[in-house]
Amino acid sequence: MSGTVGTAARSVTVRVPAKVNAQLAVGAARPDGFHDLANVFLAVGLYDEVTATPADELTVTCSGPDAAQVPLDTTNLAARAALALAERHGIAPGVHLHIDKDIPVAGGMAGGSADGAAALLACDTLWGTRATREELLGICAELGSDVPFSLVGGAALGVGRGEQLTPVEVGGTFHWVFAVADGGLSTPAVYGEFDRLTAGTDVPAPAASQALLDALRSGDSGALAVALSNDLQAAALSLRPSLAGTLAAGTGAGALAALVSGSGPTTAFLVADEGAARKVADALLGSGTCRNARIAVSPAPGATVL
Repeated sequence: MSGTVGTAARSVTVRVPAKVNAQLAVGAARPDGFHDLANVFLAVGLYDEVTATPADELTVTCSGPDAAQVPLDTTNLAARAALALAERHGIAPGVHLHIDKDIPVAGGMAGGSADGAAALLACDTLWGTRATREELLGICAELGSDVPFSLVGGAALGVGRGEQLTPVEVGGTFHWVFAVADGGLSTPAVYGEFDRLTAGTDVPAPAASQALLDALRSGDSGALAVALSNDLQAAALSLRPSLAGTLAAGTGAGALAALVSGSGPTTAFLVADEGAARKVADALLGSGTCRNARIAVSPAPGATVL
C-alpha cells in the first residue's frame, strides 16, 4: 500500500528505471581518481521498485532474479540513501527497505544507483522530510555518479564525473534489446583497465557528440545508431572477451547498432521497432552468448512514487 507525505504513511513504493549510455566519453584520470565524463544517459523501461516501511531500525531485503547478488548491509546504496537523508534531518533511520529487483545486477545499467535514488525518494515521502529537488539531487551526487540521473530519468547529459545533469530533448521512442551476461564486471576494474589501455596516450577531453544529440532530438534511430559510442567498451572487452560474441550475435540478427552498456557486461542493441526487438532477443537467446535478453524502450520516467 502506497502512502502519502507524513508520518501517517504505512509504506511508500517508488519505481525507478535502468539506464543505457548512448554516449560515454571518458577523459584521463583526475588526481582524485575519478574521470571527467560526457555521459549521455537514456532511461529505459526496465524497473526496480523500492518499498519503504516504518521499522525500528534500518533493514534491507531484496527479491527478484538476481536478488542473491544484492548486498543487504549498509554498502547497499538504498541503505546509504536512507542514512544520508535521516542524518541531514536529524531523525532516526528506522525503515525497512524492500527492493523488488528487475534491473540486471552489476550489469552497467545503474541498478544499484537506481535503488539509491528510489530509496531516497521513498524515505523522503515516508518521513515527510519535504526535501527540495536540489537537496535530493545533492544527496544523490554524494552517493554516486549515476544516482542523480536515476532520480531524474528521461534523457540527460552528465558532465563532471557524470553527476552534473542537463536535460536532453528526445523526439521519439527508441527500441532496445539488452543481453544480460553471466556474472558482473566491477566498474572500478573497468576504469582501471581503461587507464591501463590508454597509458602514455593523449586522452582527449570528453565532449558530447552533436550528431548524437541531433539524432535523439529528431527521434531518428538510424542516425542514433551511427552516433552511439562508449569509451569503456575496449576495456570491458579486454576484461571479458566473450562479450564480442554477444555483440556479433545481436548485429548478425539485424540490430542497428551494438555496444557495451556503461562499464558492462550487459550489452545493448538498438533496433528499429518492436518486431526487430523480438527477433534480436530470440537470436541472442539462441546464440548461447548471454544469460537473458530483455526488451525495453526509451526514454522512461525517473524515480516515481506509485
